Amino acid sequence: MGSADIYREIILDYYRNPRNFGKIDSPDISIRDSNPLCGDEIEIHVKFDGDKVKDVKFTGKGCAISQASASMLTEMIMGKNLEDVKKVGKEEILESLGLPNLGPARIKCALLSLKTLKLGVYSYLVEKMSSADAEKLKEEASKLF
Repeated sequence: MGSADIYREIILDYYRNPRNFGKIDSPDISIRDSNPLCGDEIEIHVKFDGDKVKDVKFTGKGCAISQASASMLTEMIMGKNLEDVKKVGKEEILESLGLPNLGPARIKCALLSLKTLKLGVYSYLVEKMSSADAEKLKEEASKLF
């Protein structure tokens, strides 16, 4: 079995047996996004204890890549502090999936969960800031994608 086959099996395992699938009661972040081109949907819920991720769950529907990446992402950020969550990038997602060279259509599937999480995190931070700090953060967020 080659490395491509191993990664294909890992993706299918995360798709068939998603980790952290479900919802959280009273989450600090609850955000949904979709990819209108293919119909993939992801909803992410995060609960913090201070600035650490205490719990994270997702729900959604779509292709194996979008759902597997969401599941992997929840495992990546569990227990991390907010600054580390902000630093998670597309490289980590694509590396986890074993798909560093996806085409434009499939990369949107792979990164939907990350985009959704980032939107939620930045919205959460903006709600907790002064207006000057919020503008600075919005500028930072606009450079992400």
